[in-house]
Amino acid sequence: MRTFLALALLVAVAACGPEKPPQTGPAEIIARGFKIGLMLPDLTTPRWEKFDRPYITSSVAQLCPNCEIVSVNAEGDPVAQRRQLDQFTAQGIKTVILTPVDARGIQPSVDRAAARAVRIVSYDRLAEGAIDAYTSFDNVEVGRLQGQALVDAIRARGHEGQIIMLNGPTTDPNSAEFKAGAHAALDGRVRIGAEYDTPGWSPEEAERESEMAMDRIGPANIVGVYAANDGLADGAAASIRDSGMPPDTPLTGMDADLEAIHRIMLRTQTMTIYKPIQPEAQNAAQLAVDLGAGRPVRGTSTVSNDTEQAIPAMITKAIVVTRDTIKDTVVRDGFWTVNEVCNPATMKPACAELGIA
Repeated sequence: MRTFLALALLVAVAACGPEKPPQTGPAEIIARGFKIGLMLPDLTTPRWEKFDRPYITSSVAQLCPNCEIVSVNAEGDPVAQRRQLDQFTAQGIKTVILTPVDARGIQPSVDRAAARAVRIVSYDRLAEGAIDAYTSFDNVEVGRLQGQALVDAIRARGHEGQIIMLNGPTTDPNSAEFKAGAHAALDGRVRIGAEYDTPGWSPEEAERESEMAMDRIGPANIVGVYAANDGLADGAAASIRDSGMPPDTPLTGMDADLEAIHRIMLRTQTMTIYKPIQPEAQNAAQLAVDLGAGRPVRGTSTVSNDTEQAIPAMITKAIVVTRDTIKDTVVRDGFWTVNEVCNPATMKPACAELGIA
């Protein structure tokens, strides 16, 4: 009897089979939460810490309340950034939002991370290596908008002469795209008297390069300066001021830094490019959460890096800001408040004139 019962029990157990573990889908992974690494490149450009970090952090919190953001800043040091990514990989970070200091130099760390199943969103700058998604702006178009604005400003003044061209560093892949777009607008329309690829987006280096160009060309022969971003424009503006050139010499920029907005209001900078950071940050957060949860990611287009793979990309439109459009762009969107734009006191007359106050 006991033998019969034992056999019956074995048959019953065999029929039931081993218990299957519960399925874990994207919703369960998001409910449980995971770690997302945020790797910003430097402290030179104000946007990274003032806007990108808080926008990305808040966007992730909305999409994945139990996810944890672990943030680092390489402070312009490519070696430090490679070490940071390797540390994230060792710590078991699930997804990383990466803005590379050196897009090519970061590749070995990117590939090591990918080999450990770390998913990477390349943010604002396209890194080399096995990245999973990319979000940024149409950088060639940004350069074209800058170049065209400079041509228009020079023609409006009716002056003939040469320009100085201050591009970004060769380690930033965006720089080559800005440069290509700018040359498409400038070549054949103005004479480029001096051109530099400025290391580290350094305003101090841009000032030194501008002074070198002015010494060689002569301030009287210079009719404008192409500066690829507002930090470079800051250095160029100092050189324009110190050289005795007209303070309203046409000068471009990008990033809509507050100092640049003030220069535009005071007519010492012609324009800047406003890159709406919040939608870019929201795209990065969505991609990072989707990748971490195992969801398929879709972009508005695709890009390719050295891997020659079609990388899903989400591209945001950039906007030209001039003196007449400050109120309806960066102020309207809350990028800068009226109080920030209209202070210090020296800015109040311009604010009143432009209807901002």
